[in-house]
Amino acid sequence: MSPIAPPKDPMNRHAASRIRNIRTLVAAATATLIAASGALVATQAATAGALPTVVINEVESSGGTPGDWVELKNVGDAPVDVSGYIVKDDNDTRTKAIPANTTIAAGGYYTIDVEDGTDGFGLGGADKARLFLPDGTTLVDGTSWTAHAATTWGRCPDGTGDFAETAASTKDAANACAEPVDPADVLVINEVESSGGDPADWIELYNTGDEAVDAGGLILKDNDDTHAFTIPTPTTVAAGGYAVIVVDDSSGQAFGLGGADSARLFDTDGTTLVDSTSWTAHATTTWGRCPNGTGDFSVTESSTKGVANDCGATDPAPATPHIVINEVESSGGTPGDWVELKNLDETNSADLTGWRIRDNDTGHTANPFPTGTTIESGGYLVIEEAFLGFGLGSGDSATLFKADGTTVADTTTWPGHASVTWARCPDGTGDFRDSTASTKGTANDCTAPIRINEVESSGGDPGDWVELVNTSATAQDVGGMILKDNDDTHALAIPTGTTIAAGEYLAIDVDVTGGFGLGGADSARLFAADGTTLIDSYSWTAHASTTYGRCPDGTGDFATTLEPTKGAANRCEGIVPVETWPGGTNMTAVPTDVTFGGDLSGLDYETPLVGGDVIWAVNNGTGVLSKLTPSTSNPTHWNGASGWGQGKRLRYADGTGTPDAEGVTVSGTGSGAGVFVATERNNDASGTSRPSILRFDVSGSGSELLATNEWNLASDLATDVPTIAPNSGLEGITWIPDAVLTERGFVDESTGSAYDPADYPNHGTGIFVVALEATGDAYAYVLDLTGSTAHRVATIETPGAMELAYDPEVELLWAVCDEACEGRTATLQIGETGAYEVTHRYARPAEAANYANEGFTLAPQSACTDGLKPVYYGDDADTDGVSLRVGTIECTESEPTDPGTDPTDPGTDPTDPTDPTEPVNGGETDAPDESDLTPGTENLITGPATAVQGGTVTVQISIELAGEQVEGWIFSTPTYLGQRTVNAAGSVTFTIPASLPAGAHRLAVLDADGELIGWFALTVAPSELGATGADAWGGVALAVLLLAAGAGFVGARGLRRRVA
Repeated sequence: MSPIAPPKDPMNRHAASRIRNIRTLVAAATATLIAASGALVATQAATAGALPTVVINEVESSGGTPGDWVELKNVGDAPVDVSGYIVKDDNDTRTKAIPANTTIAAGGYYTIDVEDGTDGFGLGGADKARLFLPDGTTLVDGTSWTAHAATTWGRCPDGTGDFAETAASTKDAANACAEPVDPADVLVINEVESSGGDPADWIELYNTGDEAVDAGGLILKDNDDTHAFTIPTPTTVAAGGYAVIVVDDSSGQAFGLGGADSARLFDTDGTTLVDSTSWTAHATTTWGRCPNGTGDFSVTESSTKGVANDCGATDPAPATPHIVINEVESSGGTPGDWVELKNLDETNSADLTGWRIRDNDTGHTANPFPTGTTIESGGYLVIEEAFLGFGLGSGDSATLFKADGTTVADTTTWPGHASVTWARCPDGTGDFRDSTASTKGTANDCTAPIRINEVESSGGDPGDWVELVNTSATAQDVGGMILKDNDDTHALAIPTGTTIAAGEYLAIDVDVTGGFGLGGADSARLFAADGTTLIDSYSWTAHASTTYGRCPDGTGDFATTLEPTKGAANRCEGIVPVETWPGGTNMTAVPTDVTFGGDLSGLDYETPLVGGDVIWAVNNGTGVLSKLTPSTSNPTHWNGASGWGQGKRLRYADGTGTPDAEGVTVSGTGSGAGVFVATERNNDASGTSRPSILRFDVSGSGSELLATNEWNLASDLATDVPTIAPNSGLEGITWIPDAVLTERGFVDESTGSAYDPADYPNHGTGIFVVALEATGDAYAYVLDLTGSTAHRVATIETPGAMELAYDPEVELLWAVCDEACEGRTATLQIGETGAYEVTHRYARPAEAANYANEGFTLAPQSACTDGLKPVYYGDDADTDGVSLRVGTIECTESEPTDPGTDPTDPGTDPTDPTDPTEPVNGGETDAPDESDLTPGTENLITGPATAVQGGTVTVQISIELAGEQVEGWIFSTPTYLGQRTVNAAGSVTFTIPASLPAGAHRLAVLDADGELIGWFALTVAPSELGATGADAWGGVALAVLLLAAGAGFVGARGLRRRVA
């Protein structure tokens, strides 16, 4: 469990903390105002006379993502504006200008994708990269190369050194520079001449590594420590090469080797032993390793000074290993993804030392298998995700390389996650397909993925029947398969040409078609067409009161069902059945000018207090956050918001890394209080799990966002999953308001009692729920928004969650699964026990393909048209070049604003009780007396701290008042805001009159009897400040918003129904 949130501070400490927070926020807002007005100038201007501190730092000339690129680094201590700078290769006619308003922070990086756009160009195998000032002639920096690098060309050390081939591509991050090879790590004693050598005794060293090393300075000794021979510098030993040291020479350090002696190799300190061998008598030839370089010492067939040892018949040529990739788990494995290898040689074991596996991302490092890695003859070896250092995607590949790192031993590619695993059938030799069952480390299950699913043995319609189910992701031909009961003479052959679609059912009336019934103690058995190969079976001792069926449907053990479901999913005790999607039958592409290019993951729909609707989207590959807004010319098009373009790159708080951004959400205060992102790991260290929630301030104008907070959940989640694989961490994230939790009796699992927001200071007004891929379940946390402490309050079992969403209008939590479970979704609600329980499970829209949807978000009720509202999906696989799609779902039922009003009256919209248009004032009660607005009734309702003239405000009242009529007033001069019906989330929306004077006001809400429910303070800004949307807010308005949002980090008071 994560560190428990600290107890409440004494009141005086609270007050002091609030004062400090307010000072900090005012200072931040003031700085933002100054910066927005252009009063702060911090960037370094470049001139031809004083070249900037920007250098070319890394170059990708072959196989980059999305193509060739050139990375710049600012090695200075001040930002540099590189707007208009020009990148060229070795041809002056090919130029790429850096966009306007591009600044590189001190120590920061900026990458130009030189192949992007109409002015793009590629980099050749023998080429240059040159950076010029905007004049196109003043050279800032340049580098050239004669061949493509296997990785990239980069400065080593980062930013300052000469160019060399890097250890790995590190776009927009510090270069990965290969560490120099330590001679002591790769040199071994290989052969020894102790008698009669030419010209005297000698010791041969062998380099087992891939690079040449200098043996100079290493020390050779015999069995006497006073006999020490320091190898001269330089003594270069090529990769796979030899160096012969004549120890019995004429130098002052010479010594001979005896008949019973040793040869020992030490590091330069003379004490650290690197390698050694001993003997009891002179060899008739020499003592040497057999096999050469790796084996034990024995007498050689002949002396081979400076070349490979002659091991004669004792050194047979090893058999060439015949190793294949046999089975792959790319989604939902335990503890993560894995690749299974098989040795097809039934006689010899295979040494796989140095072999390696990589997916289709050339940026991933293929880690060599450790020394001594073997597979027994006919055996299996499983390589786990934790060793691979990366996860496997839905459209990906696995390639097995031999020890040289380049020779391909085997490879396989799959179009999407397999429904079970991706496996060879027949085992070891066949083509790859979806397997019937996961068989990690054993022979593949290649039986047909057809199972007996339900049996009716008494009283069926029209008689007894046996239902089959296809558990695979493709249609299966069952023609010729044979059904029998417990009597082999009772056999029914399924007609030729009969198929069962993926995930579908086939019920066979054995009593009518087959001519035999099923008894009270009987069996149902499914055989292959040969009549003897058993595929599946089930036996029982008495008739079921309903039917016998697999629970869960298709995969579980047999149990008595709740009712017969012939040809459909089984209904089982405690298992919610899968229903038809409650909306449109398809999904369509959303036009957008943002290019996601795959890896689109979490989505979140925000209806801000100020400005238009927003969809937030994160990319788990590039670590980019996108802000999408409806096009002004066509609201069905969602384009990058002003100032956001193709999105902003996310970084950790120290400015480094690429968070694997899987989910995104905002709290009830909106994005002004930060955008929260669920992450699995740092993609720049992809082999290490880092399941964290990150918070980002999205109010700035920079191209990168640095996390303001990180809540690392690893230690808490370890109580459920001791080892979380790097690609099995956090996926979706959403936020649920405290008001809903307390009203519905949510139980805090850490206390066993009703959840009390007051137990958790500084957590804001709600909880965050994250999905964990390793378990498929969800976990609810309260976060200390002033620090990094997270406290778990619930563990929520789901049918599978790769994304989460919360619908405030029906107060339902959505758990969304991707293509691994056929795109199913589920809704959850707080049940009688105070825990979230599954209320419905839905199949994906009937005509939609099984997309890799890892993003899901619902439009609000205000977007409802003809009983349907949009729901948006993010396709991680970018299927058919589309990442963002839209479908529909039935709207929340709403009550009319006023049942007594003619629905044709243009002053009332009966379909939307929160219609923010100007209200009709005919039904208003008397204005409350301003003296009623006392401290005792303040903040019994809540709302934003700031609004603009003519804008809207959403007021949270109480879900106890859902469906009741209320009316709004604003002071000091009482101004009527109209009547509203409280929606299911306990809130209403009012429009601020455009004529209302700017400044401090109070907004009050009365119930239908004219009694005051509560009030809160509201600052109204001039309309011109909000004319261009939330992003344009600056100056004092922004300062006030920051104050409001920062305290959104302070919990709302408990709500009361009304005041007498």
